[in-house]
Amino acid sequence: MKEPDSIATDLAARRTGMSFQRTRLSADRTLMSVIRTSLSLIGFGFTIYQVFQKLYEAGTLKSARAPLHFGEALVILGIGMLVLGLAYHVAFMLQLRRLRAEMRREGLVHGESKFPVSMTMIVALALLAIGTLAIASMAYDVGPFGR
Repeated sequence: MKEPDSIATDLAARRTGMSFQRTRLSADRTLMSVIRTSLSLIGFGFTIYQVFQKLYEAGTLKSARAPLHFGEALVILGIGMLVLGLAYHVAFMLQLRRLRAEMRREGLVHGESKFPVSMTMIVALALLAIGTLAIASMAYDVGPFGR
């Protein structure tokens, strides 16, 4: 039978291990917020670009340069925000993994559960690819979103 102090220490180590999981999930939620905002900027920018491009092609507008540039700027802003969010997420997760490994070596946390690859990060990378294709389509008229 274990000593009461040993049981308390074991429970504290398990709670600390669970706090790492909660922190990881919190970082995923933060990345989801970045994805949501980036998606809004990219989608809205691309929509503005397409609407004014079609109005210009139909002859309704004599010039659509300013709205087209505004649409491009929104897409670029969305992509930039996503890149910064991904960089922050990766740096934070690497630091969290290092801290967890260090505490595990010292016996302060059990660390039995894994830190799987984040599905949120995979979605963020997919959105980054789509945003990059969108801006390439807008700027160079190439890719799947061409005129």
